[in-house]
Amino acid sequence: MAQVTNTSGFRNHPSRPETDRLLPGLVLSVAIASLAFLLRQIPGVGVFSPLILSIIIGMLIHNIFGTPVIAKPGVAFSLRIILRAGIVLLGLQLTIQQVTQVGGLGLAVIITTLLATFIFTSWLGRMLGVDAKLTQLIAAGSSICGASAVIATNTITRARDEDVTYAVACVTVFGSLSMLLMPLAGGFLTMGPHAYGLWAGASIHEVAQVVAAAYARGQEAGEFGTIAKLTRVMMLAPMVMMLGAMAARQAHRNGSESGHTTPPIPWFVLGFVAMVALASSGWIPMETQSLTTPATNFLLATALAAMGLETDIRKLAAEGIRPAMLGAGAWVFISLLSLLLVQMFV
Repeated sequence: MAQVTNTSGFRNHPSRPETDRLLPGLVLSVAIASLAFLLRQIPGVGVFSPLILSIIIGMLIHNIFGTPVIAKPGVAFSLRIILRAGIVLLGLQLTIQQVTQVGGLGLAVIITTLLATFIFTSWLGRMLGVDAKLTQLIAAGSSICGASAVIATNTITRARDEDVTYAVACVTVFGSLSMLLMPLAGGFLTMGPHAYGLWAGASIHEVAQVVAAAYARGQEAGEFGTIAKLTRVMMLAPMVMMLGAMAARQAHRNGSESGHTTPPIPWFVLGFVAMVALASSGWIPMETQSLTTPATNFLLATALAAMGLETDIRKLAAEGIRPAMLGAGAWVFISLLSLLLVQMFV
C-alpha cells in the first residue's frame, strides 16, 4: 500500500496509526489494574496482591462480556512489552547487600530449597501426566517468587494463557495457605525470629504473603523474612536465563531436523540484573523506592490484567485435578524441605 504524502511533501508519521490501534487495549488493561489497587483499600481485600486481583477482574470481564476485538492489539502489547518492563524494574527492589545479610548458611538453604523444589516439581509433573509447559510454570512459581516467576518463565515456555492463569492460581492458593498456617506452626515449633523468618522467606510463594506471615511473628522475623524472600527473588534472573539456554539448545536440535526456529534469548532478564546492580551501587536514593516499587507492581498488574482478558475459564477447568495436585505437592515439598534445612543448619 502506498504511503500517504501531505501537501508539504513530507510523509505522514507512521507510528500514529499503530498508537491508535494499541490504545483501547492499553486503556482497558490499565483501568483494570487501577481498579485492583482501589479494591485493596477495602478491609479484608488488602491481603490479596494487585496482581491477583487484576487477573481475576480481567477473567471476569472476558468470560462474562467478552474482550472487545478493538482491544486485542493493546492487550497483546501489555502481555509482551509492559510485562518485560515490570520485570526489569523489579530489579530495583533487590541489592547484593541484602544477600550478605542472609549469610552463607541462609543463602545455601534458599538455593538448595529452590533448586530441589524445581527439580521435584518437574519430576512430579511427569509422574502425574501434567503438560510439560504447565509443569514448568508451576515449578517456577512455587520455587522462586510466585506470579512474577510464572509470567517471566512463560517468556521462555510460551504456554497457553490458561496454563499461565492456572499456575498463578496455584501459587496464590497455596501461598495464601502458608501465609495463614505458618505463623501458627512457627509458634508451635517455638522457632526463633531468625529461623522463622528464613523459613518463611525460603518457602512462601509471593513477596506480599511472606511479609504478612513473617511480621505475624514480630518485627525481627518480619525484616529477616522479607530480606530472605528478596534474596530468593534475585534467583529469578539466572533461572530464566538457564531455562532460555536449555530451550535454545532444544530448539536448535529440533531445527536441524525439522526446521524449527530458535526461541529468542530473554534479554529483558539482563535488564533485571542491571537494575539489581544499579540498586546495589548506592547511586539511587532509598526514597525512590516509594515510587519505583508501586510503579513495578502497577506494570505487572497491567500485564496480568491483559492475561485475564485472554483467559477462558472453560479451558482452565478442562485442565482437571492433576495440575492442582502438582501445585499442592510442590507446596508441601518446599514447606517441609525448607523447614528441615532451617532446623538442621540455622
